[in-house]
Order: sequence, then structure tokens, then C-alpha cells
Amino acid sequence: MGVSTDRRGARDAIEVASTDEIRALQLSRLKTTLAHVYANVPHYRQAFDAAGVHPDDLHTLSDLARFPLTAKGDLRANYPFGLFAVPREQVVRIHASSGTTGKPTVVGYTARDIDTWSELMARSIHAAGGRAGDIAHVAYGYGLFTGGLGAHYGAERLGCSVVPMSGGQTEKQIQLITDFKPDLILVTPSYMLTLIDALEAAGIDPRSTSLKLGIFGAEPWTEAMRAEMEARTGMDAVDIFGLSEVMGPGVACECVESKDGPVIWEDHFYPEIIHPETGEVLPDGELGELVITTLTKEALPVIRYRTRDLTRLLPPSARNMRRIGKITGRSDDMLIIRGVNVFPTQIEELVCAIEGLAPHYLIHVDKDGHLDSVRIEVELRDASAAPRREALAKELAHKAKGLIGISARIDVLDPASIERVSVGKARRVFDNRPKS
Repeated sequence: MGVSTDRRGARDAIEVASTDEIRALQLSRLKTTLAHVYANVPHYRQAFDAAGVHPDDLHTLSDLARFPLTAKGDLRANYPFGLFAVPREQVVRIHASSGTTGKPTVVGYTARDIDTWSELMARSIHAAGGRAGDIAHVAYGYGLFTGGLGAHYGAERLGCSVVPMSGGQTEKQIQLITDFKPDLILVTPSYMLTLIDALEAAGIDPRSTSLKLGIFGAEPWTEAMRAEMEARTGMDAVDIFGLSEVMGPGVACECVESKDGPVIWEDHFYPEIIHPETGEVLPDGELGELVITTLTKEALPVIRYRTRDLTRLLPPSARNMRRIGKITGRSDDMLIIRGVNVFPTQIEELVCAIEGLAPHYLIHVDKDGHLDSVRIEVELRDASAAPRREALAKELAHKAKGLIGISARIDVLDPASIERVSVGKARRVFDNRPKS
């Protein structure tokens, strides 16, 4: 696509180190981290003692499975600063989640943590195809959300000229993309679709812009969505992964030369895949919940943190570290509809595969008596598809029944009928069923 062959390759020697070197480094750093949290975080000391384990019990990486898991509830139970492993005075930055479902989860960073984060984001952008001297347009939100500042510091560390646009002000975004001619954009995939639509509405062919690379994260997105965005823009669409509790964006990132799943930077993070219900550690290649232990964090190390993201660990390809498969969804986002497990990304794949539909959708789940009912709102790609509205609805309903196993009412709306999210993550699902 947009990134030339001379913009590929490793930034740091560790990216191409041998597996034995990486595992030895992980073991050394893991021992240090376990000792650090045991000595400085009462929660971990109590959790380890209750599980009958001590940092000295770690002799091999597989021994980590003996240590207790950490969940988001543990962060909330220790709100605001109870999980900090250094005195609060050494914390130079505090981020937090939105807290829409309870207390926000609070994360802190020492100066060294910020430096590590910046370097890992620089490594990620480089792996994705960005280079020093590029203009980087950052359309992630700034503030307590880690996306904007994480991308900003990483792009500056790489040597890019950063445009700190943040989210929202779509018309202004289009103006700056047109006038400043950035080489790459860092943004959520849902808002990138909004920008593509806005460009087209303004009479600008998205393929005519200067953008050669898009680095998209903060939401699950599908290969069908990648194909959609690349076809409409002519740029490379690369997946970046991260979460605030572990660091922020830059925990893992795809390499532009392969686009085969984000590479986990294993010199700083140790990944495991567990069975979401039993907690059993699963072999590489099996689908389960991603669990991450930080190896170098000072202010807020996390031990065996349950991300709730469902994926699998894959062997190295473009770099000598393991990859994660595309996130299929979150264990806490899965809908159970009449006994069928459904993820929003499955609906997204169907919508993107039907010519005549735009890649925007909403899923509404209600109770019709004792039974679940599903309504999916989608849009016509353009007005010329209006005569096919009924046929498109039938096609999507047929695919949802045949490929996913659910019966759904399909409402095919006019173009641009679904509200576009310009800041934060897109909300795709409205589950209106009574809570048990």
C-alpha cells in the first residue's frame, strides 16, 4: 500500500534477538518485578501470601502460573493510589479510565516509566512504517485517556513532526490533513471511518491525501475493516494494541511488512493466554483471554493482569517476539443471545462484506417476552443503493442467521444516519435486556 520498502525493518536490536536471549531477559526482569511488588504493594503481598507463593518461588517463566491473577476490580478496590509501588511523590503522570461503570481505574508513571513508554511507542510507530521526519497527525483524545499523549510522546521520540489535533472537530481535522499533508495518522478505526466519510462529503478523494499510513487502536476491528479502509484511502492500515492498566498504546504493534497481528514487545511484557472461566494457562495458538505481566514498570507494575481481550499467541514472524491474533472481542463484551455467543466484530465482518452497505452499524438487544430479540441498524453506502434497501436487509439477515446463528431484524438506514463518534471509543452495542 502506502509505505515503501525502505521504511521497513527493526528499530532496536532486541527486536531480532534470539528466543533464548528474550526468555532470559524476561526471567530476570520478572524476578525483579515480583520482588518489587511484594515489598511495596500491600495488595500483592496479601494476594501472594493467600495463594501460598513468594517471589523466590519463581525459577522458570512457567512458574508464573502459580501466582494469582489481577483484575480491573483490584484496581478499583485500591482506588486511587493503593497499587502504586513507589511513593506518590515519584509519580510524574496520572491517567485514568472514564469510570462510566464505577470508580475509574487509576494508573501512574514515574519519569522512567514515561521514558520507557515513549520508547516503546516509537518502536511501535517504526514497526508500523513511520520514520523520523514524518508528519504524524494524532487524532486520539488527549487527557486522562492514554491514547493521545502516548502516541504524541512516541512520535516525538521517533523524530516525527507531531500535530496534536486530538479528537473531534472533524472539519478542522480535514483542513489540517489537507493543508499540513501528514504522512501518518494515529486514531481509532471508527473515527478514521468518520474522517474518510467527511473527506468524501467534502468532495476530496481520500486516496488523494498525503496519508500513507494509519495506526489504529483502542477498539477491536476486523480484517474486513482493514480492507475497507485501505481500499478507500490507499494507505497501510496497521493495528496497535495497548491498555491503560498495562501501559497505554504500544504494548504491541503490527509490522507493516507482514500485517499479521501485533507483535508483543516481550522485553517489557510477559503474555499468557488463559481459559476465561477456569484460569488455566493455554498453549500458544489456542484461543483464550490475554493476560499480561509488566516487566519494567516502576509506579504501577501489574502481575498477570486479565485484559479480557480474546485472542491467541502466535509465533514470531517479522520480529523475533510472539504476536497476538486480531482481537476477536472481549470476554465481557460477548453477547449471549438465545444461547448463541455473539461478538460485535462478527456483525462488522458481515456488514463490510455486503456491497451497498457502509461499515457503520449498531446492535440493539431487547427482551420480547421471554425471548431475546436483536435489531441491527446499518446504513446504505450511498443514495444509489436505495432501490436495493430491502434486498440488502434480507441478505444481512440471512448471513446473520446462517453464519452466526441469530435471527435479527435489519433496519437499513439512509447514508450518514448513524451518529459518528469523534472522541473516544465507538459504542456499537445497546443491550437493553433487564439485568438479572
